[in-house]
Amino acid sequence: MYSAAAMRFQTDLVPARLIRRYKRFLADCQLEDGREVTAHCANPGSMMGLADEGMKIWLEPNDDPKKKLKFGWRLIEHINGHFTGVDTSVPNRALRETLEQQLISELADYHTVRPEVKYGENSRIDFLLTQDGLPDCYVEVKSVTLSRTKGQAEFPDSVTKRGAKHLVELSNMVALGHRAVMLYLVQRTDCTTFTLAGDIDPTYQSAYLAARDAGVETLCLSTQITPQEITISTPIEICI
Repeated sequence: MYSAAAMRFQTDLVPARLIRRYKRFLADCQLEDGREVTAHCANPGSMMGLADEGMKIWLEPNDDPKKKLKFGWRLIEHINGHFTGVDTSVPNRALRETLEQQLISELADYHTVRPEVKYGENSRIDFLLTQDGLPDCYVEVKSVTLSRTKGQAEFPDSVTKRGAKHLVELSNMVALGHRAVMLYLVQRTDCTTFTLAGDIDPTYQSAYLAARDAGVETLCLSTQITPQEITISTPIEICI
């Protein structure tokens, strides 16, 4: 296990039941006291299997006057006690500190971590790692929440042309002599293997296989999730 720093939620999460998710970024929810509220859903994917009515979820309240919605949907608690994190911004926030502390062994030789750096054709890399004497390392991060087979996580959960473009951009960086890493962060506590959902997006699968053949590296990490925090955890077996 990586001794990664935990990403704690800014405020205590509160339990609720999902009424419905709609317009991708909105979710109507019922709090334990019976009140119905609308929460922001920070996930543009299909959330296949994760948006059924009645599911137990966890919301993060806020008192920010700039935010129209006073709750953000952060977690799903499954009936088996496992959790899924639905906020796709979490991986980058959790990984930044982990990378800066050089806690991921495959990337530990890099001392400088720069997020959201422009590169390629109108793209931004999630993290650019640099170190004197080493090739620059471009790290693209994807949040993984889909699981249709017990114990196996999958990506993507919907067609992602942007994701396929990122793989091409990473391949181009390798061709220029840099390192490039596709890092999948599984935001589920019930999965021990990872694969691609080629039936959902065959174009993405083809782009991934081409990128791997071109020298793009793959990392897949699990997470430990509680209503208090999310922590980068052990590597997950890649079955592609």
